[in-house]
Amino acid sequence: MKEHDWEKACDRRGFLQCMAWVGTGAMWALDGGALKGMPIEHAARGAAAHARTGGLRFAQISDSHIGFDKPANADVTATLRAAVAKIRAAPEQPSFVLHTGDLTHLSKPSEFDTLQQVLGELSLPVFYVPGEHDVLEDDGKSYLQRFGKDTHGSGWYSFDHSGVHFVGLVNVVNLKAGGLGSLGAEQLEWLEKDVKRFKSSTPIVVFAHIPLWSVYPEWGWGTDDSARALSYLKRFGSVSVLNGHIHQVMHKVEGHVSFHTAMSTAFPQPAPGSGPSPGPMKVEADRLKKVLGIAQMTFHDVNHPIAITDLPLEESAQRSDSDHDVVVDNFSFSPTTASVPVGTTVTWTNHDDVPHNIVSTTRQFKSPVLDTDQRFSHAFDAPGTYEYFCSIHPRMTGQVVVV
Repeated sequence: MKEHDWEKACDRRGFLQCMAWVGTGAMWALDGGALKGMPIEHAARGAAAHARTGGLRFAQISDSHIGFDKPANADVTATLRAAVAKIRAAPEQPSFVLHTGDLTHLSKPSEFDTLQQVLGELSLPVFYVPGEHDVLEDDGKSYLQRFGKDTHGSGWYSFDHSGVHFVGLVNVVNLKAGGLGSLGAEQLEWLEKDVKRFKSSTPIVVFAHIPLWSVYPEWGWGTDDSARALSYLKRFGSVSVLNGHIHQVMHKVEGHVSFHTAMSTAFPQPAPGSGPSPGPMKVEADRLKKVLGIAQMTFHDVNHPIAITDLPLEESAQRSDSDHDVVVDNFSFSPTTASVPVGTTVTWTNHDDVPHNIVSTTRQFKSPVLDTDQRFSHAFDAPGTYEYFCSIHPRMTGQVVVV
């Protein structure tokens, strides 16, 4: 597709088809064995509901692509610094940061230098796994020299923190023509031994670059031997798998295993199958900070998957800063999870160019069909978790947590 065709595809209606392209990071917390997404931006605002999350907090950023300077984002260092600033602004600092790969764009020493300099501003431990862009030269030796201390093979390792076992996997080396990411027999054997010593009640967090589930195999968005890796984790009651690579938020849950792909700090990529191929996607200059953002992630208990919402670096007039207002836009609810006190009236406003409605999954409330800019309000007078969806577009889901 030619550049002007991409730009045409990114008009308002085209933009509605592209979910959570890119962002600056996500804050995570582990409470009672359940991984919970901690919205960095809300933490920076001191949102009381999220401040009570407790437990282990950590942050995830991904796909910084330091060295990239094409029209999709001519200053990726600045947007990485925006991620760092949001993490530093949180009133409760995370214990550490995970970077899920593509630190650099061309594996150049100067790019690694810049990456380390910017992340050094965090004054926090940073744990890395490589992306395919980090092993372009010398079979990844430069990456390993900087980030491979105490790792195995091409950079895989594990560590424990606050009763949680973290496993960093590498699935970007020895890639075959037309294939997916690959872990390889040696790493898989190591993984089996690594997790065998833990009780099934131990929370497990796995992080790698390429997704460990088949997001879109036609574009190589998956890992060909991930099923074997996941077979070693099925006995655990809480498993969270964090990835990058696709520069957009997608998630799914299979049993006790939750999968989450992170947004990028560098440039957008098209939604799966929405273009002829993956790759940097250009948007208008005055719009860039509106599609670069952070991911808000909230997980209130083990019976609910992580809710992920894209929050741009630059707020638009249509997006509310209030936890009591929910914006319907880009075929999603923002925030996906609204935490409010008893007695709050929550208002949904449809900013999409297509109609939506708000329907309680237990039929406790239902809006009329909302056309563009129309609103619906409902008062929540009792504590609890109220799940809802759009019955016109059932993949759109959200919840209101009343405390």
